[in-house]
This record gives sequence, structure tokens and C-alpha cells, in this order.
Amino acid sequence: MKNIMLTLEYDGTNYSGWQIQDNANSIQAEVENAIYKLTKKEVTLIGAGRTDAKVHALGQVANFFIDTTIPGRTFKYALNEYLPEDIKAVYSNEVPEDFHARFSAIKKRYRYKIYLSDVERPLLRNYAYQIDRNLNINNMKEASKYLIGTHNFTSFEGRRSFTKSKIRTIRSIDIKKRDEFIDIVVEGDSFLRNMVRIITGTLVEIGIGKRKPAEIKLILQAEDRRLSGHTAPPQGLYLEKVFYKIFM
Repeated sequence: MKNIMLTLEYDGTNYSGWQIQDNANSIQAEVENAIYKLTKKEVTLIGAGRTDAKVHALGQVANFFIDTTIPGRTFKYALNEYLPEDIKAVYSNEVPEDFHARFSAIKKRYRYKIYLSDVERPLLRNYAYQIDRNLNINNMKEASKYLIGTHNFTSFEGRRSFTKSKIRTIRSIDIKKRDEFIDIVVEGDSFLRNMVRIITGTLVEIGIGKRKPAEIKLILQAEDRRLSGHTAPPQGLYLEKVFYKIFM
């Protein structure tokens, strides 16, 4: 029995998210079905992160156990023949038996893409948050500093979450502007439901002048979702990379 790890890249536009759901088209179901078509064996895919509907991934990691003669390093080539064009395995390998895509992860990196324009761009509608006004990047950077470290992030958690502990650690937030594009890159040990999107929505409100940077500190202390900003739309979010000790 082999423990196979996959790194997956996907366009989440046409999917209900990562996790299998009744009467919905999920990333997990597509990959499990492709593995079955390839090997004629049913597997249960373990994902590093449960991306929501319309959220994309450049480096989603998953693992599964299977009895197969296909080498781990070349599994991706065979699997890609059965995957749709908007989901592909970009890396595969056999990993130790105790490797777990979710619980073995020590850090994740998300990237949120914003496009500034007074005209909506059709080709970007599924891949960035389009905003029709300028943002004060310096104020956004100042505000983001209050989020670095270990905090109770209840104020930045979405609804329908059943996570008991709201304590999370954000290691870094990098905000860069290039022409009309703004990238917000967040690295942390783990994240609550919609946490990166709510952080982004709050930073956007600071960027347009609706809030002051120092409000972030008060929002964190209040532990009240009603005080933070809007949830930024899903199409601008990308799960960029998942980090593991065995690959460092």
C-alpha cells in the first residue's frame, strides 16, 4: 500500500469547492473519480485545505492510500489524462505512511488578487476582485501589522463554522501593487473559515478610507464578526502553497 501525495492546481470557477457535497460538483470528487478511472480502485482523498466555491489553487496538497504499481513520481502524468482541463496534478510522489496532507502541514500561503479599474474587465471577472476606486496601500500595510502574530480571530471568521478554537497565528502579510493589480499574500499556521477573505474585505475598507488602520486592533479585541469588514468575493482567492517539514 502506497501513500501518494499530489499537488493540485485548479480553477475553482465551476466547482462548489474542495469538499464532496451532495448534488454538487467538487474538486475532491473530480480527482477521486479520475483516480478510479485510472486504477479501478476507490480512494478517499485527504486535502490540506477546504477551499470554497470559486476559490482557486496553485498548490493544493492531497494524499491517499492505494495499492498500485504506478510510481509515485510519475502518477501525475497518468492521472492528468483523466482529469478535466481546469484541474491538474502538477506534482506527485510517494510519501511516508504517517504523512497527512492536512495535519502534517506547518504553514499555508494564500494570495488574494485585486484589480483596480473603473471598467469591469470580463476576462478577469473569475480571477480577481475588481474595485472601481484607488486604495491607499500604505494604510492597508499599516493595518495589516496588527494582524501579525497569535490572536483570537473570531472577528474574522465566517458563518457556519464549527471550529472550537479561534486562536490562529499569522506569520506575515505582504501587500504589493503593480500597475492596476494589488496582491495580498498571507502566510499562517492555519486559517478559520473565510478568514483571508474577511481580512481582505476589512483591508479594502481601510484602503478606501472607510476605516482607520488602528481599528484593526479594536476589531480583534472585540471578538465580534459584526465589527469587521465585508467578506471579499471568492474568485480573487488562491491557495498558493502548503508547507511541510519533510520538504524543508
